[in-house]
Amino acid sequence: MDEASHESFEDFVTASADRLMRTAFLLTGNRHAAEDLLQGALERTYQRWGRERIIAPEAYVRRVLVNAASSRWRSRQFREEPLDAAAERAGADGMPDLAMRDQVLRALRELPKRQRAVVVLRYFDDLPEAAVAEILGCSVGSVKTHASRALARLRGSQHLGDVRVRIERRR
Repeated sequence: MDEASHESFEDFVTASADRLMRTAFLLTGNRHAAEDLLQGALERTYQRWGRERIIAPEAYVRRVLVNAASSRWRSRQFREEPLDAAAERAGADGMPDLAMRDQVLRALRELPKRQRAVVVLRYFDDLPEAAVAEILGCSVGSVKTHASRALARLRGSQHLGDVRVRIERRR
């Protein structure tokens, strides 16, 4: 890879790393797994960066993240873990946010992998349905169906009871 391509890749990572890390975290529910997932996705992207033109690099990395997360979910070795012990030791000021985050992550874990991917890309990453469909390699109608079913499951989730009440009060 030439120096200009290397620098453009570094600029891309610097500009999008936080957003991509959030996506990876929401897909995995675990910071360490998210870091591993994102690292692998960025490595794969780097290998292609100099050889071919990637038109929408952030969308490409998101697709790699979703595919890698799906492979991880299928793996027999995969085991979901609770929030990091360090996060659970947070001070009293951080507890309401930590508790809400934990409720959301638990509810997301209840969703089938495809529905979770749609919810993360559509609502947390705020991507349009067409972009989600392209990333997941499906139709816009399929994205709408998965989103509708996921939202219905989330509405009925036991884990989101307190979060729903807080959201309703904010309106």
